Amino acid sequence: MINVSPTAASKISELLTEEGKTGSGLRVFVQGGGCSGFQYGLMIEEGGGDLDQVFESNGVKLYVDPVSVSYLKGAEVDFVETVTGGGFTIKNPNAVSTCGCGQSFNV
Repeated sequence: MINVSPTAASKISELLTEEGKTGSGLRVFVQGGGCSGFQYGLMIEEGGGDLDQVFESNGVKLYVDPVSVSYLKGAEVDFVETVTGGGFTIKNPNAVSTCGCGQSFNV
């Protein structure tokens, strides 16, 4: 299961409304790269693929491909505001190390 924090759910819903895609969700994925070996990706997803797992958390649909699911079990998508701006972050209990930017990790 992958969760979305209430703060992130509110921001995602706001973005989907702005884009005119209120029936869509968020694709969460892992790909090779970054300074720690793997990096996270997020994008608006309108339908999902045949092999995707679909989760719903705080009213937001999440689409995750079969490979990424194994890296993201128990993870939470959050939205954090800082003095330099705001952005989405993923809190992943499977990561044994992360880089300074928080966008890449190692398992």
